[in-house]
Amino acid sequence: QVQLVESGGGLVQPGGSLRLSCAASGSIFSIGAMNWYRQTPGKQRELVAGITSGGKTNYADSVKGRFTISRDNAKNTVYLQMNSLKPEDTAVYYCNAEISSVGPLVYKYWGQGTQVTVSS
Repeated sequence: QVQLVESGGGLVQPGGSLRLSCAASGSIFSIGAMNWYRQTPGKQRELVAGITSGGKTNYADSVKGRFTISRDNAKNTVYLQMNSLKPEDTAVYYCNAEISSVGPLVYKYWGQGTQVTVSS
């Protein structure tokens, strides 16, 4: 009933920029926190950045000052602007959102992931 679809990944040179988008669709009553995670082979998925419904943000230390998370509530979309990219930012990036469809119950949904590769 609810889908999160990411876009914007790809191959970029070190020092370059990418902008990821994640759009939620389906039976949505409200959306709470929206987050970006990333995962590399053999490692646990890690939180990169998060934003509350009110716009409060938090970032992993490794991306502070380089990445910016934002959201457009009218479009049910969260963005991740990634600047000054480094090879160690290479990963599959996933979005995650807390969504209520009917009533007070909130579920966490995940997107399918988008590959970001930083390489010369």
